[in-house]
Amino acid sequence: MSTAAAAPRTGAVLADLLPATRTRDIALVLGGAALTGVAAQLSVTVPGSPVPVTGQTFAALLVGTALGARRGFLSLAVYTLVGLAGVPWFSAGSSGPGGASLGYVFGMLLAAAAVGALAERGGDRSVLRTAATMVLGSAVIYAVGVPYLAVSTGMSTSAAISAGLVPFLLGDGLKAALATGAFPAAWTFVNRKG
Repeated sequence: MSTAAAAPRTGAVLADLLPATRTRDIALVLGGAALTGVAAQLSVTVPGSPVPVTGQTFAALLVGTALGARRGFLSLAVYTLVGLAGVPWFSAGSSGPGGASLGYVFGMLLAAAAVGALAERGGDRSVLRTAATMVLGSAVIYAVGVPYLAVSTGMSTSAAISAGLVPFLLGDGLKAALATGAFPAAWTFVNRKG
């Protein structure tokens, strides 16, 4: 076992516990994109909103946190570009440019990089830090997604907030709670093993 696996260095994320190779990084980036695409198919229509509840936002935050800023961003860039090119793996099997929820996809790109950067600084190693990391990541997604929703549909800002933010807060709280338990537990396990 390598020293890096036994005692994770500062700046390491969970993905860095795997042996470092270019193949590893490519597999992680592609795997993160695929995970996000699969999670996007877990889609539930929200009455009165053109934006469904999906698993893709949760996957994007997990991917960014586990892979770090660079690989997390690249993973979501692959997801976005492949979806824009026509692969039906945006929410509910949609693809291509346009659509009221595309802004959330762009927000996920930035959120993956943001939560990844925080994870590289230990933002996933304690319950409070992980909770703050997930809240910030969700805020980044909404900061891009809600204005895009307003512009693409002609909604007022308050209508876009009502349709594209408010119905999702409870679910985001549950997703953050799951991540808040999972990441610190994973680091505790790694540290005990080392």
